Amino acid sequence: MQQDLNLDIDEDTRNYVIMGRKTFFIVPDVSLLPESYLEDYLARGYETYIISDDRICPLTRKIDMILSVFTDSILFFYIDADIEGIEWSHYIKALHKTYGDKAMIGVLYTKRNSEKEKANLEKYYLFDVGIQCGCIALEYQRNKNFYLIDKVMYANQACGRRKTVRAFCDKSSEVVFEYKKQRIRGKLADISVNHFSCTFENDPNIPVYEKINRCIFLVDGMHFESDAVVMITRDVNGQKLYIFLFTKRDGSNGLDEETLGKLAQKIYQIVTTRAKALMNSMFDKARRMVSEDCEELDFA
Repeated sequence: MQQDLNLDIDEDTRNYVIMGRKTFFIVPDVSLLPESYLEDYLARGYETYIISDDRICPLTRKIDMILSVFTDSILFFYIDADIEGIEWSHYIKALHKTYGDKAMIGVLYTKRNSEKEKANLEKYYLFDVGIQCGCIALEYQRNKNFYLIDKVMYANQACGRRKTVRAFCDKSSEVVFEYKKQRIRGKLADISVNHFSCTFENDPNIPVYEKINRCIFLVDGMHFESDAVVMITRDVNGQKLYIFLFTKRDGSNGLDEETLGKLAQKIYQIVTTRAKALMNSMFDKARRMVSEDCEELDFA
């Protein structure tokens, strides 16, 4: 399917977007799981998205596209959603049979008053179907759902192999600081709330564990300042890549609270904008194909 998509997106961006584990909430009740939670989940290391139904591109086609492109994914289906043409119990069973361990599946539903109904749902999805990521009853008080889902994502290693989500930086993003009385300017490669990596046109030869004070950052239009410590260097395509950890003025690791919040928002914006652009391109192509099929049928 990947070759058939022919997306209008450059290869480097596409490869960046599909990297890392992603979690998709399929047609959730946004009164119980609002989109505002997604930014907070990203700050905790989980890259999450909401997938909605629409009248033209069938939801089942969207799911197949997601699983073919984002091959390291977790899908949580909200089974109380009424979607035309889908009987959740049959669809999820068929999906699990088709994809097996390649599709990590969980189920969300509104909390039931009947313990018997809850037990039957859990038996069917967890034991009869064999989904891996749980059968979760959402509370009517949505603030409880944030921590409920957070716990489930943690248990299912929704972070993947990384502890924090990193954003690949555009060509304008840079870091500037003074080192040995020289003004040093580096090109940012990627950034998270814990670290950043960069390259320099002229290698300043900074040793590992050296602390740099007052680094000035420009990240996709955002300016901020922080100290940093060199943690490691590695050779990438013949150029030395420096990896720094953010540090506070008192020497402890991390960013001050105000900067942390702003950078987390910026990383969320960078990461999700590109991923959503890729998904919209996928879904738009599918919509065009559906429209063309309909036109052919009308003409016939």
